[in-house]
Amino acid sequence: MARRTPTQDPRLRDLLTSASEADLAERLAAARKFELAALWAEAHPAPVEDAVVDELGDLVMFGDQPITLAGEGAPGMSEFAVAEFTAACGMSAYQGRNFLGAALEAKYRLPKIWAKTMSGEIPVWKVRRVTDRTHRLNPTAAAHVDRQLAPVLATCSWAKVESEVETAAAVADPEHAEGERLDCSAQAQVETAAAVADPEHAEGERLDCSAQAHLDIALTDGRLNRGLVPITGLLEYTDALALEAQIKAGAHALLVDHPELDLDTRRAMAAGQLGGDAAAPREVVIYAHHQPDEAHGIVTVEGGHVPYATIDQLVEWCTTRGTKVSIRPVLDLSEEITVDRYAPTARQREQAILLTPTCVFPHCSKDARGCDLDHITAYSQGGKTTSWNLAPLCRFHHRVKTFSTWTYRRTSRTSFIWTSPKGRVHPVDLTDVTDEHRRRTR
Repeated sequence: MARRTPTQDPRLRDLLTSASEADLAERLAAARKFELAALWAEAHPAPVEDAVVDELGDLVMFGDQPITLAGEGAPGMSEFAVAEFTAACGMSAYQGRNFLGAALEAKYRLPKIWAKTMSGEIPVWKVRRVTDRTHRLNPTAAAHVDRQLAPVLATCSWAKVESEVETAAAVADPEHAEGERLDCSAQAQVETAAAVADPEHAEGERLDCSAQAHLDIALTDGRLNRGLVPITGLLEYTDALALEAQIKAGAHALLVDHPELDLDTRRAMAAGQLGGDAAAPREVVIYAHHQPDEAHGIVTVEGGHVPYATIDQLVEWCTTRGTKVSIRPVLDLSEEITVDRYAPTARQREQAILLTPTCVFPHCSKDARGCDLDHITAYSQGGKTTSWNLAPLCRFHHRVKTFSTWTYRRTSRTSFIWTSPKGRVHPVDLTDVTDEHRRRTR
């Protein structure tokens, strides 16, 4: 078969050239943002002791605090300065902390990698994968990682990066690496010998292992699994045996009423019934909203753990034997509820949450149910405890607003305008978030 001659179309070459130039520009833009993050942190050093002590000499725990976001040798910074950076860059507080910390880690502890990043040779995303691993290392180990990875980081895979970080850390800190190197069998031999020589110490070690037992029920992941909640954990062997016996017995008992269900489903149902008193009611609290033009049959249990469910699923949950259903009246979200005291009522709090389901600080998505209810105009400055003057703020942004010069005002039931200490204006409109929340709870 004859070889095909490649098409020499100059337009295609130009496309590749343009794509390559765009890729470099993208790397340089990301590098510039990374550099600006480090410069911002440097311009806002960690507050000195006087900055967190009041006039009486008492430590002010709620004001601006020094925070350390990178490893040993990198500077700390002002906690409140994170808020202004994240608002300007469209990040959450968590994202901003990670980004600022990675920039400081790279600049101060990985200078060779930093230089190549600033030139666009190494993409920022790959540098951040390295800083995730190095910020726990001592300065010697971090410097060794920097020397080893700087020449190859631009082209190597993540598996190679991970291997190089571990190897470099082992060379720089062999004692730590040796402790990590011991495999399970070797460790078991050490523990056996220790138990024979020092039974009291061995018992203490056994208790330490028991302390590692845990059970995690990831309710928030229910939204990712159509209402099914992942459960993980570690149990003592004897506890695990007892749990298995109860689940096995429960699954077998369910076979009488549910012969159509497979064993896995019955085991899951049996686990859900563990520890429950058959005579004790199970309560499901529902917000019952009705929208005549929505006939799709999809509902949501308020609270967000299971954002979408069918009406049939809801009926099944509510009609399970022993379940008690409590339906609360719908709040009028346009009502102006006012009380002559500082603390908002439960009704005011519920109204505020339904109006704005998240923290109202720019780009913060913390669930309002876990937030503080803030007086937009402080109560001490004449602000009333009324619906228009109340909004949910997560604890960090509540502190930022209360103990710094951030201010905000409400422009509608679901819109706000924030002004930062540097004078930047940040409009926040939660109308779409609120509308989506209402649709999911009707």
